[in-house]
Amino acid sequence: MKKWLLVIRAPFLPLSVVLALLGASVAWYESQEFGTAFHLGYAFLAGFGLLLAHISVDVLNEYFDYTSGVDLRTRRTPFSGGSGALPSGLVTPRQALWLGAGALVACVPIGIYFSITSGWSLLPLLLVAAALIVLYTPFILKMGWPEWAPGAGMGALPILGAYFVHTGEYTLPVVIASIPSGILVHNLLLLNEFPDVEADASAGRRTLPIAIGGRKASIVYSVLTGLVYLWIIGGVITSLMPLFSLLGLVTLPWAVKAIRGALQYQNLDKLVPALASNVMVVLITQLFMAIGYILAGIY
Repeated sequence: MKKWLLVIRAPFLPLSVVLALLGASVAWYESQEFGTAFHLGYAFLAGFGLLLAHISVDVLNEYFDYTSGVDLRTRRTPFSGGSGALPSGLVTPRQALWLGAGALVACVPIGIYFSITSGWSLLPLLLVAAALIVLYTPFILKMGWPEWAPGAGMGALPILGAYFVHTGEYTLPVVIASIPSGILVHNLLLLNEFPDVEADASAGRRTLPIAIGGRKASIVYSVLTGLVYLWIIGGVITSLMPLFSLLGLVTLPWAVKAIRGALQYQNLDKLVPALASNVMVVLITQLFMAIGYILAGIY
């Protein structure tokens, strides 16, 4: 069991849980405010589907990292560089490929069910998400700015999908609510790429730190991190997000630590604590936003 938990990168799976929670919380808030539909069972089923998709992303990434040789050159940290399950021989490449592909295929019946029950407008979103999962490591990573793909596929789109299964539509408020998630997941990948620059470059990858250099990439990270908090404030000011959404601002001290570490990316002793702070920012910001929507629905 331990080796399978390792290869699916179990410590990172809470991301899919908070994404599903946030999307469902927006739908529940609107059901309380405007009488729109909300189905608790749908929330759990959508969350399970998102968890399967996340497992597929992680395991396929492990497979491609190993077969490309990146895993054999990377500087592994607790937050980057892969799980080490394949290089250590705990899991074979074939096993990883089957697990990743199997998790992706297992999402299909859930997607079909929601497309039938909630509306076929969900299907394009699911197809784009599936394409991003399959194409990310072998193709998108070589395009010069690959971080947009996980930002969309494991950030913004899950919020939209977790909302759509209840309401059968995409609305401006949920789009506004999904943007911070897209930026946060984009930045999660971006900061985690700094320790892997040499290994990624050797495999022909073009992550942002490689394409524009570490200094500029660290500035991009810092600006986008600040934008998350400005976006939440702007959403509340324009009444497109409820007042309680400001709970997401509680992670600002962690964000400052992450930015400081990012700007000192060449010093691994400074960067690794920044990676930890960045994980806290990604998870807790979205968790507290979800709590904010729930409180707004109650009060």
